[in-house]
Formats: sequence, structure tokens, C-alpha cells
Amino acid sequence: MSAVLLIGLTGLGTLATVFVVLPAALVDHDLAGSSISAQDRLSAVNDVRTTLLQAVGGLVVLFGAYATWRQLRVSQDGLRATQEGYVTDRFSRAVDQLGSDKLDVRIGGLHALWRIAEQSARDREAIISIQAAYLRTHVPWPPTRPEAPAADAPINDIAPLETRAADAQVALTALGVLCQHREQSWVNLSITDLRRADCDGLWFPEVNFDRACMEAAGLYHANLTQASLVSVNLRHADLTTAILHRARCVLADLRGAKLVATDLRDADFTETDLREANLRKADARGAVFHHTDLRMADLRGADLRNTDLVEARLSGALSSGHTRWPADFDHAAAGVVDADEPGPEPSPILQPPGMTWQVPPLRSAP
Repeated sequence: MSAVLLIGLTGLGTLATVFVVLPAALVDHDLAGSSISAQDRLSAVNDVRTTLLQAVGGLVVLFGAYATWRQLRVSQDGLRATQEGYVTDRFSRAVDQLGSDKLDVRIGGLHALWRIAEQSARDREAIISIQAAYLRTHVPWPPTRPEAPAADAPINDIAPLETRAADAQVALTALGVLCQHREQSWVNLSITDLRRADCDGLWFPEVNFDRACMEAAGLYHANLTQASLVSVNLRHADLTTAILHRARCVLADLRGAKLVATDLRDADFTETDLREANLRKADARGAVFHHTDLRMADLRGADLRNTDLVEARLSGALSSGHTRWPADFDHAAAGVVDADEPGPEPSPILQPPGMTWQVPPLRSAP
């Protein structure tokens, strides 16, 4: 109590000095012994007091603003810490759900991670890695789980991924959305069983699909820029209007694949099997088809300028007046058959999804 009283008295003494003694001393100093009337001197002293009062008031306002700012910063830091703790708790619970033996619980955990990744940029890369690892362990290729269809099962007997492994489809869809805004260079989805997967419109730039099985997958308008597709199985896959710009599709199997109006610029299809593939109106400028098998492929309207067709096999392939070949390339000598334009492409809205339609048998030998 005595300390508080002492502080109060000290403060009152300071205020008295500032507003009573100091103004008069300043006026006397400025007058330097000059004689003025008492009224003028009082007026000058009051002016100094007013100025000092305004200065003190300004300092009080500044101090109050600073104190408010500091309190706001403390509150924000506390809120941020609370939010991070909440996100960490959600993250931990979602990861725990992935180990459940119940499908709906695993799907709930995958959706929770997806939501966290959209809200927390600092957790996005970790969640992308978790989703990719989930796919590699839950749908490996060749299949190892008893409930998975056999590796040699006919594709028309295999249900869509969203039916036979709904959790894997959720993880794949989440990856295809989150990869639009990721920082890490590569995502590993190699050696996975993605037969009849629904990847329409998803983003997989710089994703590693090496040795994955994506037979009859729906990849309509998917973004596979600079993806690695070495030895991938894309038989009967629907890649209509997809982007494979600078993709590495070496030693792959794309027999019967649909690549209508697909961006294949600068892609590498060295030693890839494209027999019976539909490349109508595809943009393949600068692509590499070295030792590629294009027999019976439909190349009508395709742009093949500046492509590498060294030792490509083209017998029975179809071309039209709108097919554009590399300079000085004799497509007739290569066995290409000229045919009429097929007409406008059917609307994809009226077509069955790529991962559900019944694929026709291939005419070419395995």
C-alpha cells in the first residue's frame, strides 16, 4: 500500500513540475530578462501549458495505440497457436483413421486429410505424400490383396476403382486436386493398380506412374505434363483432350487408347505400343516415335510435324488430307492408308465414362 502511495505522489509531483514549474521557467528563459506585463506573461505561460498538454495527450494516445497493437499481436499469436494445435490434432486423428479395418472410417480419414491440405499450406506436401503412399500400399501392382481382381482378369470383368476400392479412388482424386498447388517436384504413384480409375480433369504434372496399370482408366482432360509413364499399361484408356506435353511414355502399352485432340507435344513414345490407338486431331509436334508401333492407329487430322518417326511401324495406320507429316516423310511408302475424315467428334457428355464402358477386343496380337 505504501509503495502505491509513493508512486502516486511521485506522479503528482512530476505533473506539477511539468504543468506548473516548467512552463514558467521556459517563458522566463525565452524572455531573457525582458520586461513584460503580468497579463502577457500569464498568457505566454498558459500557451506553453497548452502545448505541453497536447504533447502529453499525443503521447498517451500513441502509448494506447501501441498497447492495443501489442495486445492484438498477443491475441493473434495465441489464436494461431490454438489453430495449429487444432490442425495437428485433426491431422493425427485423420492419419489414425487410415489404419482402420473399416472402409468408411478410412474414407473419412482421407477426406479429413484432403480438407486439412486445402486449409493449411504447410501441411499440404506431407498430406500429398501420405495419399500417394496410401495408394502404393493399398492398390499395388500386381495385386497382392485377396479381394483385388487378378492381374490377368479381363478388363471388362473388372469393376471401376471407385466400386472395388472406394478409398483408393478418394485418395487418387484428392491427389489430382492437390497437385495443382504443390511445391515438391515428384509424386510417386509407380507400380499401382489403377485399372478403370476415374482421373477425368485431374492434375498429375510431374507424377511418376512408372509400371502402373491404368488399363481402361478415364483420363479425359487430365493434366499429365512432364509425367513419367515408363512401362505403364494404358490400354483402352481415354486420354481425350488430355495434356501429355513433354511426358516420358517410353516402353508403354497404349493399344486401343483414345488420344483424340490430346496434347502430345515433345512427348517421348520411344518403343511404345500404340497399335489401334485413336490419335485423331492430336497435336504431336516435336514428339518422339522412335521404334514406336503405330500399326492400325488412327492418325486422321493429327499434327505430326517435326516428329521423330525413325523406324516407327505405320502399316495399316489411317491418315487424311488434314494429317500433317514431317517434311519429306513419305507416309504412303510407310504403309499408311489414306481415308476420309471421320467427321466431328461425338460430345463426351453423351459418351459413357471411360472407366465403365465395355472395351472392344483388340485386333492386334499381344
